Amino acid sequence: MTTTAEKATNTEKSDWLKILLTQRIALLAVLIVIIVVTFFINDAGGYLTAPYDFDYMSASLINAVPLAMLGLAELLVILSGRGGIDLSVGAIVSLAGMGFGFAYGEWGWPLWLAILGTAAFGALLGAVNGFLVSYIGFPALIATLATFYAYKSLAIVINNQQPISTEPIQELFSLSKPVELPLIGQYLPDVPLGIFTFLLPTAVAVWLLLARTTYGRRLYAIGTNDVAARWAGLPVRDTRFKAYVYAGLISGLVAVVTVGQFASARPDAGVSGNGMALPAITIAVLGGVAITGGIGRVAGVVLATLLIVWLNAGILLAFVGNEGSQYQLLALGAVLVFAALLNGLTNRKYGGTS
Repeated sequence: MTTTAEKATNTEKSDWLKILLTQRIALLAVLIVIIVVTFFINDAGGYLTAPYDFDYMSASLINAVPLAMLGLAELLVILSGRGGIDLSVGAIVSLAGMGFGFAYGEWGWPLWLAILGTAAFGALLGAVNGFLVSYIGFPALIATLATFYAYKSLAIVINNQQPISTEPIQELFSLSKPVELPLIGQYLPDVPLGIFTFLLPTAVAVWLLLARTTYGRRLYAIGTNDVAARWAGLPVRDTRFKAYVYAGLISGLVAVVTVGQFASARPDAGVSGNGMALPAITIAVLGGVAITGGIGRVAGVVLATLLIVWLNAGILLAFVGNEGSQYQLLALGAVLVFAALLNGLTNRKYGGTS
């Protein structure tokens, strides 16, 4: 016979389980702590090839800047519903990066103007996606796959498959340098400059767009039920179109980040290896963005990025040679499956995450 104390304990466990399943922020925070503690223990036991410490974790955040920004781009398009997804973000990074290389590295534009021009060019490329999806009615998967191939090809042929590595471009490597935090920096590791110059402004801008504007409320509404939104008089096509434009704009900013990181405008910057699109989509889904649309938060995407970046950083130290990079792919696939199963379980049991 179950006692009152046992019932209270079971109820408490059920409440904690519900919190972890429905509050993706809480779950991600717990997973980050588990991953970091696990690698710290392995480091203390001598099982890693190099120290996994706070300095190493901070240095690895340089990879978080483009990934988190593209995750926020995917957040916008997936929120729009109707199978919203953008497979072309990596190719936009490549093509816009070449445009930035020409503007700043060869044509002598001022840096601020080159950055604005690259962001506008990325928005234009995103507008092509938005037009195909919102006004022509193409499925997002097909439309953005087609533009992925088109943008990727243009990035390669625009400069005869050659990167742009002029002196002004090489000097942009300073955008990726680590900097000391003001006031408390002497007690903490240095943080990559891109966190403050690109990632944080983008995250704040997307949060304000979604949480504090009429457009954000419309985007959640059409992602949840665009038929009802249309009957309510909301501009469904225009709202969805703008989501792809904003995703392209963010991708254009990521192009500037990658040029600074590589000290070169590379035609394959966003598509080499497995590209940037699939990790960005994985981060968005892991961050609690419902692939069906209408559900997702900026904080979830940022925390999911930290989890992926610090997991990958630890995996690299757990194996000798190039084996670590292959296990990173395995981990990325496992995380994506886990996130999809978790989203499905949460939707069935509790009606979604928050």
